[in-house]
Amino acid sequence: MADTMSKISAGLEQAFASRGFAEPSVEDLRDAAGVSLRTLYKYTPSRAEMVLAALENRHQRYLARVFGALPEEPREAVDTILSRVGNWMATETSHGCLFHAAVAADPGSDRLHDLLERHKAEVAGRAAAATGLKAAETELLVIIEGLTQAWPLRGMAAVDAAMRLGHALQAQNN
Repeated sequence: MADTMSKISAGLEQAFASRGFAEPSVEDLRDAAGVSLRTLYKYTPSRAEMVLAALENRHQRYLARVFGALPEEPREAVDTILSRVGNWMATETSHGCLFHAAVAADPGSDRLHDLLERHKAEVAGRAAAATGLKAAETELLVIIEGLTQAWPLRGMAAVDAAMRLGHALQAQNN
C-alpha cells in the first residue's frame, strides 16, 4: 500500500512540476501516476488530495537532497546547502518554488498554506541547525528563498551571491 502511494505521489509530483496545477487532466495525472483511475482515486480521492500528495513527496525529496549528509563545519554546511539548492533548481524546477505555485493556484486552501508553512519552517530550522545559526532562521530562509527566486534569472551567480550572504550572516553572528 505504501509503495503504491509512493508511486502515485512521485508521478503526480512530476506531472504538476512539469505542467503546472491547472493544465494536467485527470487522465494525464493517472498516466503520470502509472495506475488506473480507480486506484488513483482510491489513494487520492480529489484533485486537492493529488496536489497535497505531490507536494508531500516533493517536501521529502527536497529535504533529503538538500540536508542529507551535511558537513559538520558550519561554513562548509552553508556552502553545501546553498549549492544543493542551486542544483535542485537546475535539475528539478528552474522556474521557482512548487509550493508557492500551488498556493498561488489555490489561494483559499488552508491545507496548502499549512503545508507551505511546514515546508519552509523545516527548511529554515534544518539550515539553521546545520550552520550554527539557530538565532537566524528567518535570515537563512530569506537567503534560500531569494536563491530560489533568483535562480531563473541568474543561475550559478545566484548561488555564489547566496553563499556570500550566508558567510556574512555567519560572521555577523559569531
